[in-house]
Order: sequence, then structure tokens, then C-alpha cells
Amino acid sequence: MARPEVLERIKQTEAEADDIVAEAEADREEHIQEAREEAERIREEAREEAASMKEERLAEAREDIEQERATIVEEGEAEREQLEAQAERRREEVVEHVVDLFEEAVHAQT
Repeated sequence: MARPEVLERIKQTEAEADDIVAEAEADREEHIQEAREEAERIREEAREEAASMKEERLAEAREDIEQERATIVEEGEAEREQLEAQAERRREEVVEHVVDLFEEAVHAQT
């Protein structure tokens, strides 16, 4: 091969190598952009999932609180009814006792 042909071949090979490098750079940038977009999509999905889980847990906690409140109210009502029944049963006893105290006080004055 003559020297001009060798030089031309070298230039041609260098140009091909430059094209390959440029194409590889473009592919690299494209892959980086795709990876960034995928990462953002994953982050957004994670945010949405976290928000959904938060709402779900909050709803469960509210339900638990409502059940606990209902139980406390029910127990309180039952206890109130017991106290009212007990007070009603003792009413006559208390009235009798007060009348006895009143009569003693009246007899003590006479």
C-alpha cells in the first residue's frame, strides 16, 4: 500500500472510530436519561404507595379508636345504669334514715 493510501485508510479508520465514539456517547446519554426517568417514576410510585399506606393506616387507626370509644361509652352506660339502680334501691333506705334523724332531732328538742 502506498503512503497516501495508508494515510487515507488511517483517516477513514479514525473517522469511523470518531463515529463509533459519538454514537456510544449518544447511547450513553440516552441510557442515562432513561435511567433518570425510570428513577423518577419509581420515586413517584413510592410516594404514592407511601401516601396510600398512610391513609390506610390512618383509616385503620380511626376505626380502632371508634371501636375503643364505643366500648368505653357502652361500659360507661352500663356502669351508670348499675349506679342508678343501686341508688334507686337505696333511696327508701336513705329516706327512712333521714326521717329517723329528723325525728330524733325533733325529740331531742322537746
